Amino acid sequence: MGQRKPSRDTSRPAEPRHAAPRPAPAHAAPRGGLRLNVTSDPANLADVRHALEGFCLQNGLGQEAAADVGLCVNEAMANVTRHAYGGATDRPVLVTAHFDGSAVTIQVRDWGNGVNPAGVEPKQDPTAPGGLGLVCLRRLLDECVYTPQPDGMLLTMRKRRPAACRTA
Repeated sequence: MGQRKPSRDTSRPAEPRHAAPRPAPAHAAPRGGLRLNVTSDPANLADVRHALEGFCLQNGLGQEAAADVGLCVNEAMANVTRHAYGGATDRPVLVTAHFDGSAVTIQVRDWGNGVNPAGVEPKQDPTAPGGLGLVCLRRLLDECVYTPQPDGMLLTMRKRRPAACRTA
C-alpha cells in the first residue's frame, strides 16, 4: 500500500510524485530501452531487479550475467535508500537501461545527499554486515561510474554481452 510499482512506459517519461526536479532529458531511456520510476521503498527492489534481469536476457546476456546485473541493481538501490536518502522510503529513484549492441548500460539516478561512494574502500571482512554492495558492483560489472549531480547522484553500470553473442 502506498508503494509505486515500476513503470515500463518508454513513450513518455512518468512524472515522479516528489518535490525533486524532473530528470534531464539526457538521462531518458532511448527507444526500446527501459525506464522505471520508483520510490526508494525496498518493496520495489524485487520488481526492479526482475525487470532489469528480463531486459538483459532479451538483449543477449546469459542467465548468469543477467543475475549479476539484477544483484548489482538491487544493491545499488538499497544503497540509495540507506545512504543517499538516510532510510527514507518515499524518495524518487529513476532506473534506465539500454542496449547498444555490445553491452547493457543501466543508470540509477537519485536526488539524495550526493555523497560519492567511489572513494569508499572495499570491505575486507565479508562476514561483517553491510558494505557488500560496492564489492558486488566492482567485481560483477564491466564498468561502474558514479557521477555527482548538483542535486544527487547518477550511477552508470555496464555489463558486456559475450563476444560470441554479438552481431556484426
